[in-house]
Amino acid sequence: MALCLGQVFSKAKTFRPRKRFEPGTQRFELYKKAQASLKSGLDLRKVVQLPEGENLNDWIAVHVVDFFNRINLIYGTVSEYCSERTCPIMSGGLKYEYRWQDGEDYKKPTKLPAIKYMNLLMDWIESLINNEDIFPTRVGVPFPKNFQQVCKKILSRLFRVFVHVYIHHFDSICSMGAEAHINTCYKHYYYFISEFSLIDNSELEPLPSERGVRLRKKKSLVTHKNSPLRGLRRRASHV
Repeated sequence: MALCLGQVFSKAKTFRPRKRFEPGTQRFELYKKAQASLKSGLDLRKVVQLPEGENLNDWIAVHVVDFFNRINLIYGTVSEYCSERTCPIMSGGLKYEYRWQDGEDYKKPTKLPAIKYMNLLMDWIESLINNEDIFPTRVGVPFPKNFQQVCKKILSRLFRVFVHVYIHHFDSICSMGAEAHINTCYKHYYYFISEFSLIDNSELEPLPSERGVRLRKKKSLVTHKNSPLRGLRRRASHV
């Protein structure tokens, strides 16, 4: 799947530079192991399971960075279709609305164009991943006690990118012939967060539990005949 994503989505258009693991580190070896499993054709449910003898926080860290890279690649490719004119509000359909609040520049939940929201979101995630106090890279330096809580929030916010891309830019994904690849990426993401209970189920309501596996059979809310989103109940949501 990693190879396919690189073939279909333009690496030159990644929304943020890829984060890489330092060769020779435990996390780099875990990353290589995870990539080898993905390319082997194994069941994704098994691919996400913690390898025997490995540290859970290291495994989560590797996947958070990897999902950040993959989702940046996906959004970066469709971002030319996501402007303040086409997407004046960061949303997932008519009723799911995501507002930005960071306690600094935006002290209250604020409506923003999707492209602005994405920029702020990726800056925020990138700052956390680059923070040695949260994602330590030196050998022997422990993870902070709130590490998994931080990762849960990162993953829940990355989910919103999937929501927006699927609902508002699925036609563009299909025109590139990339729907199978983004579906695989989403299923990988979904199985991982489910394996370790990293997102509350209420956060996942805008998308099917697994893309194309248990599709809710209701009236479609979007026009594309191949869209995975059919009759989903939507709500407003704040950051």
